[in-house]
Amino acid sequence: MIIGREREQQILRECMESHSPEFVAVYGRRRIGKTFLIKQFFNGKFDFYMTGSFNSTSSQQLGDFKAQLEEYSKRKWAKPKNWREAFRQLKEYLSSLHKEQIVVFIDEMPWLDTPRSQFVSALELFWNSWGDSQNNLKFIVCGSATTWMTCKLLGDKGGLHNRVNRRLYLAPFNLHETELMLQSKGVTWSRHQIIECYMAMGGTPFYLAKVNKSLSLPQNIDRLFFHHTGELRTEYDILFKSLFKESTVYRRVVELLAKKAMGMTRTEIITALKISDSGALTEVLHNLITCDFIREYSAFGKIQRDKFYQLTDLFTLFYLKQVRGSQTDSENLWSSSIDSPSHRAWAGYAFEQVCLHHIPQIKAALGISGIQSSVSSWIADEGGKRVGQIDLLIDRRDEIINICEMKYSLNPYCITPAYMAHCNERAELFRQSTKTRKALHHTFITVNGVQHNEQWGMIQNEITAEDLFR
Repeated sequence: MIIGREREQQILRECMESHSPEFVAVYGRRRIGKTFLIKQFFNGKFDFYMTGSFNSTSSQQLGDFKAQLEEYSKRKWAKPKNWREAFRQLKEYLSSLHKEQIVVFIDEMPWLDTPRSQFVSALELFWNSWGDSQNNLKFIVCGSATTWMTCKLLGDKGGLHNRVNRRLYLAPFNLHETELMLQSKGVTWSRHQIIECYMAMGGTPFYLAKVNKSLSLPQNIDRLFFHHTGELRTEYDILFKSLFKESTVYRRVVELLAKKAMGMTRTEIITALKISDSGALTEVLHNLITCDFIREYSAFGKIQRDKFYQLTDLFTLFYLKQVRGSQTDSENLWSSSIDSPSHRAWAGYAFEQVCLHHIPQIKAALGISGIQSSVSSWIADEGGKRVGQIDLLIDRRDEIINICEMKYSLNPYCITPAYMAHCNERAELFRQSTKTRKALHHTFITVNGVQHNEQWGMIQNEITAEDLFR
């Protein structure tokens, strides 16, 4: 059963209904469900299928190609000497099929492009000299190595330029899709528990599939992350190697940003890592954004070059803040630290990131989905010292700015008189600093709502977990 992915399924349906050759690229981070989506949508019925394998030689990959070709064609083939010969064999086999539609699926294509294999030039020749003229051919390729998919295939400036006519980027699940997946596994958790699960694992389907319905959320986290045999304990190291060719620099950037909750500017990243300001860094930041590890945002009223980069990937954040360096073989390490200062600090920041992943749902709850608006943050510095900060502003065309407070708590959040005074003072500082004439609305986003005390009557909007699950 395919959970969510309605837009992607619609694109695949349009692809199958078209009377033109289709070159479809499916990409996204490791474990996001790319292969699952294609196999489930087509019910595993392909006219040819193969997958690349990590760290295999060109000769081994060509041997795998031969085996798959023989399985689908039901005849013997000589092992191809190179990829040009392999694609000539594939062309010969596909040409013998007299079908209304021919579906070819090559999974993990980036791993087929081994050094000196000339795989890309062979693929280019296959498509441009034959595939592009076959109106019944649906050629689907998939890959987790984002740098390869975006640069060598989607961003190719040579013979494959603009040859991919349908691009499917699979993003992590949102809370609604996460809830549907957990329900499909028989997991009956409250929405508060689902949010905390999301804060640890993100919306990655493969991670969510590891949840054991007979265990509580803390027990599942202990089993998956903190036990020395935990299936997700080593995932962080594998994740970057599978996505990025030069994974070390990507990890350095991510681990640096994990230390700065508000994020950092490009200049600050360059200074901290002692690297050059070059196109290589631009590519690293672009690919991290593309894979949903970080976000690029502007501080309110700042110009383009003052953009900030902030770590928003919840799985990475959880690993770096809670798992790395922890003791192993503890049966209840996470369960016993639920009310610790470390847990509370992580939970507060992680919930802010959950909210940032659900801006459309927040706008819908405010009733402004159809109103033009922009999302930003605000920082006020005085003499090199930060005197004011707002993590989420929604600047609306209807002359209102929502100043959003994102608060994580087990119970309804209590706004104290002191904190309400702080919010009012900060709003006034924001008004004076930005010279805005728009109305400022205090907006609290919480898991279980806000206590209806005297201060509650001083805020304009209240958004709860129920709204984030829309």
